[in-house]
Order: sequence, then structure tokens, then C-alpha cells
Amino acid sequence: LRHKEVGSYSPRDYSEKSLNASYHLALLREFYRTDGTSKQCVAIQAGTDISVQPTNSLIGTAQISEPIFGDKVYQIRARAALPLLIRQAQAGVPIYYSDLAEELGMPNPRNLNYVLGSIGRTLEILAEDWSTKIPPLQCIVLNKKTGLPGEGISWFIIKRETFSGLSLRQQRALIEAELQHVFSYPEWDAVLASLGLSPIVSDFSSSLRGVNIGFGGGESEEHKRLKEYVSQNPMVIGLSSSFCTGIPEYQLPSGDSLDVSFRNASCWVAAEVKSSKSPEPDIIRGLFQCIKYRSVMEAVLLTEASSINARALLVLESTFPKSLIPLRNLLGVEVIENIIPV
Repeated sequence: LRHKEVGSYSPRDYSEKSLNASYHLALLREFYRTDGTSKQCVAIQAGTDISVQPTNSLIGTAQISEPIFGDKVYQIRARAALPLLIRQAQAGVPIYYSDLAEELGMPNPRNLNYVLGSIGRTLEILAEDWSTKIPPLQCIVLNKKTGLPGEGISWFIIKRETFSGLSLRQQRALIEAELQHVFSYPEWDAVLASLGLSPIVSDFSSSLRGVNIGFGGGESEEHKRLKEYVSQNPMVIGLSSSFCTGIPEYQLPSGDSLDVSFRNASCWVAAEVKSSKSPEPDIIRGLFQCIKYRSVMEAVLLTEASSINARALLVLESTFPKSLIPLRNLLGVEVIENIIPV
């Protein structure tokens, strides 16, 4: 069942057959090396197939997910997700679980656990085949509340330690180091080619064409109402009770003004609001405004010798257009939608 004994196949056949064969051997090695004994699993050989039945209830999806080639739903989703994650890696932008699930058309982000585990398994086996290290791509998928990947990532980073046992500072330092490896890895296109997958072409020039046509004019009553509502109710955009009411039209040194500014001891948050009257070009402008505001805010914090985080949210009264989901994810902008003033 070694790679060299699988035979010669087309790229897709080779990927599927050799990865499945090597997967079982790799899985056996991982279980056996956990504590140096054979008590972690029961291996059953049936013909040329090896199946593994874990006996430890703590074994999670990262360990038992199979490589991306197969007919299981999570494997099909993994093949769709891998090019999307490589797009994000090459852009140097992490992505939230909820945003990735939305772009994949998955109603429940929790179901990404097997998808990401499958991707991790595939990259491990490919790295073994190439005799080189491939960084854990799936660590760029973050939890929106914690800013960290799921605990399953520990299986691919520190297999002999418990990720949840580390302090938050240690977890962040570990993930930040892995993110830099992911972003700087030069062979992501070769990974896709080896697996018979195509890269995502991220050309949004047609969407950006004409964005500034018709831009300008005074502030509408709808915009004023939404801005006031958000400033008085920070919790509707996901902020904790530690945030006081926001400051409307907060002036930045760049001459820009934030629709609403919130700040507490650990974070400075800008809210760029768009009412239900805002057309798609105005929403696109909002995405880029958030990027600009966040950069200026970070520069301001630098001059204050402050170590708190800066965030810029695009807050919509309407639903975010599905056609802009890839652009939002590529740019890494947080969007809060369907905020109705009451």
C-alpha cells in the first residue's frame, strides 16, 4: 500500500488511490505513536483494505476525516473549499468559518469540521509524498469570536500537546506563526495541480467598474436613522456590553470620518453603515472604505503606543448581495447585515 506500489495513474486517479492507501497507513502511525502502545485503536485488515476503528472517544474529526477524494459530502465540499482557501492564503487574508460556509453554500458552519480535517489529511499525505513540509492551510479559517481556528488544528500543528491546554496568548502566538507560513508558502498552485484541482480566478474588475459613478450628494434620512440606531445599540452588531454607546461622525487624522466609533479597553471598532437604499456599487465602496478606515485606525493606535485591536465593520440594513461574497472574503471585511432600526 505504499505510494510506489499503487501504480501509475492519471493525476486525479493517482491522487485518489494513493492518498486513500497512504491515508490508512498514516492514520495507523498517528494512533500508535500517540502513547507508544496499540491501545489507541483496533486495526482490521480485510483483503487489501485496512480499516481503523478508534476506541478513544476523544478522537475528533481532524483525526478521522479521510482525504478529499471520495463521494462523501464532506469530501466533495473539501474539494470545493481547498481552492478557496488557497485564494485566501495567496491574498494573505484569513477567513471566518461563517464566511467560508456561506461561500460554499453550507447552511451550518459547524459542518466545516470534517471538511477542514479532510483538507488537512490530504496535505499531510501530499507532504509525505513530496518529502517536504506543507503548512496547515486550514488554520486560516478562524472563529469570529476568538480569532482562532478550531481545536482540531492542533492535530496538524502540535499533535502531542492539547491545544486547548495552552494559554490564549500561547495559542495566538502559535497560530500567528503558522499563518505566516501559510501566507508565504510558494507552492500552493502546485498543490492544486497535483490534486487535479483548478485555482480560483479572483478578477473583480467588472464589479468595480463604474463604482464611483453617481457617487455623492447629502446624507439620506435612512442613513441617519440607521447610524443613530447602531450608535445607541452596539450589541446589535455583535459588540459586547463592555462597549458604551458609539460616537457618530468620528473624525480621523486623515480627514475621513467614521459613521460610528466604538472603543473599550481592548478594541476600537468602526461601523460603516449602509441603509436599505444603498445600491450594490455603494456597498462595494463600503467594503473598500472599511479597509481604509482600519488601516488609518491602526496607524492612529501606533502613534498612541496602544496595543488594542482595530476593526472596521460594514453594517447593512439590507441583505449582503450573494454576488459580492467572494469579494468580501478576499478583502477580509466583516459584514453585519439585516440591521433594522426600531
